[in-house]
Amino acid sequence: MAEYQVLRNKHTLLELCRAPELAVEITLQPVRALGVDAAILFSDLLLPLAPLGVPFHFSTGEGPVIEKPVRSRADIDGLHRFEPREALAPVLEAIRLLRRELEGKTPLIGFAGAPFTLASYAIEGGHSSHFARTKALMYGEAASWHRLAALLAEVVLDYLRAQVDAGAQALQVFDSWVGALNESDYREFVLPHTKHIFDGLAALQVPSIHFGTGTGHLLVAQSEAGGDVIGLDWRIPLDEGWRLLGPERAVQGNLDPTLLLAPRERLLDGVDKILTQAAGRAGHVFNLGHGILPGTPVENVKAVVDHVHARSA
Repeated sequence: MAEYQVLRNKHTLLELCRAPELAVEITLQPVRALGVDAAILFSDLLLPLAPLGVPFHFSTGEGPVIEKPVRSRADIDGLHRFEPREALAPVLEAIRLLRRELEGKTPLIGFAGAPFTLASYAIEGGHSSHFARTKALMYGEAASWHRLAALLAEVVLDYLRAQVDAGAQALQVFDSWVGALNESDYREFVLPHTKHIFDGLAALQVPSIHFGTGTGHLLVAQSEAGGDVIGLDWRIPLDEGWRLLGPERAVQGNLDPTLLLAPRERLLDGVDKILTQAAGRAGHVFNLGHGILPGTPVENVKAVVDHVHARSA
């Protein structure tokens, strides 16, 4: 969005995340421009790593760079829990300000990264295609892996509780890279820690969303880990994914983000296919199957929002 680029040209990503007034403005930009049904907090899922003891920065064109990767038991022992109400106070202040801006009009979704995704960034030193170092720690030092994942689960749960206290009305847990695992490894190394988060959130009585990509083979296990809503990416038909999860789960998805770069007729045909698969059942949150891509025409996103509203009115 052009409005976002104006701010991004003046500030680093971390500056935007850590300045409540700027985070509020960026959160509201797509709500104003697109007419979406909910706002999701502008922030970054890596923010809890720094107070945990894993400093990082963003490198132009390369994404996040972890300054002290976590690759041994000693590295894990050097990490520490923290109080999110202090260490991540700017994020919580942004939530409080947003609730005042949005009250009675649009609900606000808070979020955090799941243990596997946070751990993979910390171990790999940034984004990875193969997650070789992460899997090597899991397979070679299982006790160390579980110690790290358990710590991250506690940190994430604390953070999400603080977001609810600040005013978040729903919570999304992003496990963006967990699709790199097979189901057996997911159940052994990830499910117990992610389940700990969702079990802890249940007492808050705030809707929770469990998001992943490339997870068609993990949907049943993800459902066991928890979440009122399970994210489906574009690799699995929405109706097929929903059958796997069962009628008691709501689903979110699942338009391929690259379709937003397609001609309008092709784009809206893809939207219609998803709505047809949803068949008007309660519990479908229309969304992309993953994040929006740079260079996406804003007018195409607005066309999708308007089309979904018209079709589902």
